[in-house]
Amino acid sequence: MPQGSRPDRVADQIRSELALLLTREVHDPGIGFVTITRVQMTPDLQQARVFYTVLGDDQARKNTGRAIERAGPFLRRQIGSRLRLKRVPELTFLYDESIAGQDRIERLLNEVRTADPDVDANDDHKS
Repeated sequence: MPQGSRPDRVADQIRSELALLLTREVHDPGIGFVTITRVQMTPDLQQARVFYTVLGDDQARKNTGRAIERAGPFLRRQIGSRLRLKRVPELTFLYDESIAGQDRIERLLNEVRTADPDVDANDDHKS
C-alpha cells in the first residue's frame, strides 16, 4: 500500500465531514457561504490544514475566518466522534488564495476580450 494513501483518505473524510458540519451543525451567523476546497494532512495524521473559500467581499472573508476559528474546537470534537482515529488531528484553517487567483485571471481575460473586439473579428476573416 502506498505511503501517501492513508493521509489522503483521511483528508478526504475530514473535508466531507467539515463541509457537512459547517452547513448543518454550526449556527454561527458569521459563517457565510463557505466552501471547504481541500484538506492537507501531515503523514503522521496529527495536523490537518483546511483550505476554504468564501463567497463575498473581503469583509465577509474576515468575518467567516473569525467564525471558523471560533468553531474550531467544536469541529475538532465532532471530527473525533465521527472518524475512527487514535488521535484527532489539530485543525488549521487557511483561506484558499488559489481560487481568488483563478478568478482574477478569468476577469483579466474577459477584460481583454471585451476591450479588443477586433481580435475576434480578425480571427473570423482568416478562417
